[in-house]
Amino acid sequence: MIALGGGWDEKLKPLFEDERYLKIREFLKQEYSTRVIYPDMYDLYNCFRFTPFDSLKAVILGQDPYHEPNQAHGLCFSVKKGVELPPSLKNIYKEIYSDLGIREPDCGDLTKWAEEGVLLLNTTLTVREHAANSHSKCGWAWFTDSVIKLISEQTEHTVFILWGGNARSKVPLIDGKKHLILQSAHPSPLSAYNGFFGSKCFSKTNAYLTANGKQPIDWDLNNYNEV
Repeated sequence: MIALGGGWDEKLKPLFEDERYLKIREFLKQEYSTRVIYPDMYDLYNCFRFTPFDSLKAVILGQDPYHEPNQAHGLCFSVKKGVELPPSLKNIYKEIYSDLGIREPDCGDLTKWAEEGVLLLNTTLTVREHAANSHSKCGWAWFTDSVIKLISEQTEHTVFILWGGNARSKVPLIDGKKHLILQSAHPSPLSAYNGFFGSKCFSKTNAYLTANGKQPIDWDLNNYNEV
């Protein structure tokens, strides 16, 4: 039995009991026992564990986890402390500096954002080593689409930050009348200059939260990651 805490167990129970999830689970049992899979199975649901449902302020959607050693730990775009910053994350930090004047941190661990109320959700939660998108057809899309719809239906004034085509394809799952949807190009070096840089999604997120009576997100990772 998966125990997530933070109010997620009750919310996700229907998904975890669904036959479609049980098929994902059987697939993962085989994969983890015969191949190198990221993230570690104990980190698989960290995005829920670190962000209680009732504290949810924003959702950032990634695609699938990093597929090289020691990177993925269950939070989209985040890497463990001591790991070299991936190019997309470097560009995210550049945009934060441009938008909010926050100095770029040296560490790529985004756990503080999760604890601030940002659900860092990949649309596919697992991947084989060295094989991007290798688990994209195993059923995760149904699961994470269901999570997005649940958040849209059961929260108020949440910001959905959608970078790139994969994330932007989820717009129909979100009620734009009760939430803020921010869309831009992906922060990848291949597309960041096509609308990600200058999108000011971080300041727009905080302005919306403040306007709706919520505490803004502290996007500054420097003090946190230096501890």
